[in-house]
Amino acid sequence: MGKFVIRGGKRLEGEIRLAGAKNAATKLMIASLLTDEPCRLDNFPDIGDTEITEELCRNVGSEIQKQGTTVTIQTSDIKTNRIVLEQTRKNRIPILALGPLLHRTGEAEVPILGGDKIGARPVELHIKALQALGAEIEENGNTYRARAKGGLRGAEIKFDFPSVGATENTILAAVLAKGKTVLKNSALEPELMNVVKMLQKMGAIIELGANRDFYIEGVQKLHGVRHKVLPDRNEAVSFACLAIATNGRILVREAVQDNLITFLNTVRRMGAEYEVVPEGIIFSRPNSLRPVEVQTAVHPGYMTDWQQPLGVLLTQADGISRIHETIYEDRFGYIEDLNRMGAKAEIQTACPPESPCRFSGKNFAHVALLHGPTPLRGAKLAVRDLRSGIAHVIAALVANGESEIENVEELDRGYEKIDERLRKLGAEISRSG
Repeated sequence: MGKFVIRGGKRLEGEIRLAGAKNAATKLMIASLLTDEPCRLDNFPDIGDTEITEELCRNVGSEIQKQGTTVTIQTSDIKTNRIVLEQTRKNRIPILALGPLLHRTGEAEVPILGGDKIGARPVELHIKALQALGAEIEENGNTYRARAKGGLRGAEIKFDFPSVGATENTILAAVLAKGKTVLKNSALEPELMNVVKMLQKMGAIIELGANRDFYIEGVQKLHGVRHKVLPDRNEAVSFACLAIATNGRILVREAVQDNLITFLNTVRRMGAEYEVVPEGIIFSRPNSLRPVEVQTAVHPGYMTDWQQPLGVLLTQADGISRIHETIYEDRFGYIEDLNRMGAKAEIQTACPPESPCRFSGKNFAHVALLHGPTPLRGAKLAVRDLRSGIAHVIAALVANGESEIENVEELDRGYEKIDERLRKLGAEISRSG
């Protein structure tokens, strides 16, 4: 089991370049299964989740070549439509392969979802949408088996919640379905739109309408493509919070303002600063920090993956801050670790009276109050999941003294060579194991 040893309390400065987005790269690989022609993906990240997805694709018949940050993937023939690799259970990508495999072979079997332990991740939205498109799906122990004897066909589907995964899954299935598909109350995250743009370049007909609607006209065939993975906005927020929390100044290269607007507004409300430059965005902290109130939401709201780095930052703000998590019901495990490091934070189950959410009255611990500023001290920690893990790293770099963080393989799933990149900013961080 890998471990980071971090000595904190230093101002971090310099520049760091974003890797390609994890939440796009893995889905683009799955999208490549829709064609037998080669797909070339640029700005491709070298992380654990892409390795798992690569294993999945090779298992079904893909040939994959890597050269620097470019990956070429071609699946001329499907060797098997049954994905049973043990490693694939470590993330939730396999269920997205149902549509492509159904189009290529008429049948598919994928393992039950895995992924971060951050609350329930029900797949009913995925299953209902695919069934509406004509798939017959049954749960068989630890797998889902699907058939589409007459092929998939277009349908009108309205999601109860704008789930990113369910929207992606349905789009991947609809682009080659017979007829037209209408998706209502869909997700619109930049990573999803990166997949949509790739599919459009491959020959798909996908139109974005008002009110979070997609209109898809099924085509007979998709062709190969060259496409760029968009920069990882989760990395951007992590490095921005690191700069501000350590009272440093960091240029986050390739950061895209359009994808960070809600976060940038939060930065300014706190009294920190950012400057958009041609190379990216520079983050700094000229003054003391003010407390803020943040409520997570689907895009274009404040992203749920951004609240953990922000939580560390808010321990250094002068006053009481509040984070209201409305996407996942169990995503505050890292708060307990911050308290062990000297933070003063508490978790509540009741929504703020002025903004009840879908978890209201369900006794979920989904609201955090953080009192600051509080000095942090080093501690021994273990990564709970990917996003809380980056909060551990930021907290350790802010804290006085030495911290040990175990189970860092979880961080490797989504942050490319994070320890090497942070050392270039002046961080004292080493890896063992």
